[in-house]
Amino acid sequence: MYAKSWQPLHNLWEHGICANSSDVSMPKNNSEVKDQARRILDAIAFTPFDQCQLLNRDFSHIPARPGIYAIRHKTDGLLYIGKTKSLRGRFSGGHKAFLWAWLDKYSDEDVRIAMQTISYWQNPALLLELEAIILRATEPPYNVQIPMEQ
Repeated sequence: MYAKSWQPLHNLWEHGICANSSDVSMPKNNSEVKDQARRILDAIAFTPFDQCQLLNRDFSHIPARPGIYAIRHKTDGLLYIGKTKSLRGRFSGGHKAFLWAWLDKYSDEDVRIAMQTISYWQNPALLLELEAIILRATEPPYNVQIPMEQ
């Protein structure tokens, strides 16, 4: 699933964080940012696959809220991680990771979306840092660029 540099803190599923989760809190310092990134990663990586969002053509079941999401494969794990101002808009407007997965002949029944809604989109630098921490820890195969640590 993901094991590059982190062992999961705990399975956040037990705490109610799943594909349609509630907002996560605003971190206050660098240590809290890293802890928040770990919690988000735990939520999107360890939500049981059968409880991740199914794919359909209109994506009406996905919230139109900001968040960090993962495109996951049933057995291959994390394929792509991203952030967006509108989870629904990101997918209904097209997404290159789906095209790549289709070109790689993944079955649509084996690919789902896990997401973590985030209320503080007004701080784009923070979301960028959260995404970068998660990408460096996981290196998903469909993410073209992995940000370097600063």
